[in-house]
Amino acid sequence: MKKFLAILVALSLGTAAQASDEKYGEHVATLDATIKTLYSVISGDAGVERDWDLFRYLYQPGGRLMPSGKRPDGTVSMQVLSPEDYIERSASFLIDNGFHEQEIGRKVDTYGTITQVFSTYEARRKLSDEEPFMRGINSIQLLNDGKRWWVVSVFWMAESEEHPLPEAYID
Repeated sequence: MKKFLAILVALSLGTAAQASDEKYGEHVATLDATIKTLYSVISGDAGVERDWDLFRYLYQPGGRLMPSGKRPDGTVSMQVLSPEDYIERSASFLIDNGFHEQEIGRKVDTYGTITQVFSTYEARRKLSDEEPFMRGINSIQLLNDGKRWWVVSVFWMAESEEHPLPEAYID
């Protein structure tokens, strides 16, 4: 009986993964599609629910999100979040306030199956906002397994007076 249940669970997980591939596969078929999806899946007007299943689908199992910045006392810190941690921490803020993050520059380095992207961004509450309320750089590490692109990690820092965005990272 235990073997039967194990097989049933494995088959259902395989079927769920296949359904996700069919539903979301085009979002991770190319590097460009993966980066565009990473930005679009967290973006939306206030009151708009995000597609958290697509967000989860982007990440390699064990993937991480790591915001960095200065604490009020001036020390530098970072947090390490799983995709689930990010959803728990950010979902209500994104929906309550509106948040549109857009890429404004990209530098890419690839070696074999790994790619590092320095992706410069700006964020607005509404797309119609004249000025962004925040800019910064996402350091995105990706893996291409020959079938699709996986986000392994996103490590980011917002622009500050002390660290303005270098022109070299803005297209």
